[in-house]
Amino acid sequence: MKSKRTSFRMVPAMLVAASAIGAGVGAQSLQSVPAIPFDTARLVLRAPVEAQKPFTVAGERGVVLGQQDGAFEAWVLPVKLLSHLTIEAEMEGYSVPIDVNQQAAEIEVRPDRTTITYTHIGFTVRQTMFSPAEGALGTGPMVLFEFDCLKPTDFTLRFTPELKWMWPERNEGVPGVEWVPGAGGAAGAEPASGFYVLHSDYPDLAGAVAIPGARPGILAPYQERPQAHAVEFHLHIDPARDKGRLFPLLMAVGMKPETATDAELGKTLAELNAGIAKSYKQEAERWKKFLANATQIDTPDKVLNEAFQWAEVSVEQLRTSVQGTNEKALVAGYYASGDSARPGFGWFFGRDALYTLYAVNGFGDFALSKSELEFLIHRQRADGKIMHEYSQTAAAVDWLQFPYMYAAADSTPLFLLAVEDYVKASGDVGFLTANREAVEKAWAFETTRDSDGDGIYDNAQGTGWVESWPGGMPRQEIYLALLDEQASSAMAEMERLLKDEQKAAAASARALAIAKTIEAEYYDPQKGCYAFATNPAGTANSPVDRTTTVYPALAWWSGLQAAPLAHGGECLKEFAGHALNTDWGLRDVSGDEKIYDGMSYHQGSVWPLFTGWAALAEYRGGQPLAGYEMLMENASLTKAQDLGAMTELLSGDFFVPFGRSTSHQLWSSAMVITPVLRGLFGISIDAQTKTITVNPRLPVGWSGASVKNLSLPGGFGSVYVSRAGDVVDVSLGDFSPKGWIVRSDFPGTRSVADINGTITLKIPLPMLEVDPSFSTRPKIIQERIASAAAGLTPGQRTSSFRILRQEYSDRKLVLEIDGRAGSGGTVYLIRHGQFLPKFNVEPYMSPSSGSSITGLFMSSGARSNSSLPITLGFHFPPGEGWKTITVTLTW
Repeated sequence: MKSKRTSFRMVPAMLVAASAIGAGVGAQSLQSVPAIPFDTARLVLRAPVEAQKPFTVAGERGVVLGQQDGAFEAWVLPVKLLSHLTIEAEMEGYSVPIDVNQQAAEIEVRPDRTTITYTHIGFTVRQTMFSPAEGALGTGPMVLFEFDCLKPTDFTLRFTPELKWMWPERNEGVPGVEWVPGAGGAAGAEPASGFYVLHSDYPDLAGAVAIPGARPGILAPYQERPQAHAVEFHLHIDPARDKGRLFPLLMAVGMKPETATDAELGKTLAELNAGIAKSYKQEAERWKKFLANATQIDTPDKVLNEAFQWAEVSVEQLRTSVQGTNEKALVAGYYASGDSARPGFGWFFGRDALYTLYAVNGFGDFALSKSELEFLIHRQRADGKIMHEYSQTAAAVDWLQFPYMYAAADSTPLFLLAVEDYVKASGDVGFLTANREAVEKAWAFETTRDSDGDGIYDNAQGTGWVESWPGGMPRQEIYLALLDEQASSAMAEMERLLKDEQKAAAASARALAIAKTIEAEYYDPQKGCYAFATNPAGTANSPVDRTTTVYPALAWWSGLQAAPLAHGGECLKEFAGHALNTDWGLRDVSGDEKIYDGMSYHQGSVWPLFTGWAALAEYRGGQPLAGYEMLMENASLTKAQDLGAMTELLSGDFFVPFGRSTSHQLWSSAMVITPVLRGLFGISIDAQTKTITVNPRLPVGWSGASVKNLSLPGGFGSVYVSRAGDVVDVSLGDFSPKGWIVRSDFPGTRSVADINGTITLKIPLPMLEVDPSFSTRPKIIQERIASAAAGLTPGQRTSSFRILRQEYSDRKLVLEIDGRAGSGGTVYLIRHGQFLPKFNVEPYMSPSSGSSITGLFMSSGARSNSSLPITLGFHFPPGEGWKTITVTLTW
């Protein structure tokens, strides 16, 4: 337990002492800084301010969390230093005080910084924020203000002092605030700069905040009656002197007795002040290097290209230093803490990181994957269980007395899956060998925890997915059963690499046994897909809870099973239908269920995580039309709330995030990357055999696409995919490592070598393809890109038609299409060959006057030119709700 001290509520003697200290501290003068040449060459998002929308500026040592009107809280991790920072202005000769935050006009987000611009007829203020990865302990984010004023203007910056450890480290009382004055300034120079010190009840915790040239606000003397005043900086801006200069909000926290003194804090502020330009340059260079080395996709859809790159940035921004260690690990996400001591999720989460590592392995940041797995191994329980939640202050308390660290059952199978995926992609068998004991302990824990005797790891070891459920918590969920099956297959692969064929065979046999049990216990022939959970006789929802959910989508996650579910086709159709899929992503529970509640965390909300699961399932299950639709539902969220980041969850009924949704969420961003690389492009890397498998499922309207700068063991490479008549060409290029080969699982694939020995795969296309969104005409592509960029309308309900299933057979294509009653839709048909398809629609109805007409429509040249698309228009029967039609095309 930390020792306490009396809170600094200043008595006169203390004030005198503070002034004496301040004389020494103030000699280290704080100054505004010249303009910094900010990097403008790279990735950027700009938007008009929407005052209530959040922004996050996250880094390894600190975060700024706020709203787009510019108000924010600042953390020098793991301490919340201040909150509710706002700005007011009084302009010479202008008698009305101006709320600057109400003047917020534009937000600009880049990987290295975020800038909010405030505009008024008398001034422009730019608030630029960044969080450098490098710096002294106890320093974090930086906020730079640039004031461009027509007249001399007084700015008042107000904030609430916090000085709170992140929960659950104990906090006591409100911090005492004192002003440490600076030394006198020279004639004509900026006013002398002092700083505020925030004192706690502990000798090892204090904070400091300063703005060069600012004066303090009201500091009530000890003799006055108890009263509260806002903490204020008063800053006078002289246009002749200050135009073009930057006024930094300097912040520091002392977390040890020797660094929590006024003198040391003043020294730290002075060092921060002197190093601002260097600090930004280092941060800009770091991001320049990151973007230069990051995997990029080049497709005709600029919205998707941009969303992919921002997703990579978002993941990297959540890499955080682990207090008291040399480790860095991924936090689950950030959002403003309000009156609490936890910024959004703000902790290191096991399963969040483990899902994200599939994206990280995909774009090849193997060092990040390795360090994250080591972080989890270092906190593995003695019996083998893998942790889930670890606060940034966990090391300072008896964390095991709280119920969070090992609360989740799924972290353990996800750990096994992530290790296998990392080793396969990176070729780092040495890591597997070095950590064999940890891996086999996790496997032993999973395989010996079966409370109902059906051979499957279950929820008796903690929550599987849901943390609450009507009637009571489930005993075993399809979600956890599917993870156990895939973890068994992953363990078999790892034991083969470890040269233990007996253990590998046992793990493979277990995977097969679990698959059979899933079919026997969970398959629901009435609904066509799989039940949510099984429960012991006599308990709530027993023996089978048949609620329709998104969780069977996990069957396709790892790609380790050739046929993940015996009846998976009906599940894929169910995921694509309106009951689960909205225009902004997938609900966890079907809207047709009695327990459905679109405002519930576990019974109806939309999670980008689920959308990513289902998108990958659709791609791997041979339904790329539904897969692309879901992928773009996630990609469109890049600009929906916290610019450049993905939110945690949204309403199941209206396009709006939850008020408590963590707006910069780790695994949400990952669910753009993984479906793109492993679904859309179908890329799988096997470093042991130096093989890249490519099973591309590009939209019909794309002439080609590529994945560039794909990180591989020993170097980088690119994958190029293009259409050439009735085939798709796949080739490798720009490869620095030698000896890699490319292959595909698609039937009929041929390998063709050119005169230089370069191999190109020739993958045959179906004779008739469907494009639900746009034709091959460039104008329509551009229209669609513009539409996607505009995004969804806030508060709208689901309205788009969706293709539930496409099924090919000999000279036949069947489409099942879901849409609102009485509405219509259009898709385009692309032929590979000179033929004219016939069509049949069930149920067929003659459209009323003015309605969409069901039929095939083609230009005059389309009959003789097979390269021209045919339009298929269709109409849904009248009535209420949603209707499904089946369109059969033959030729």
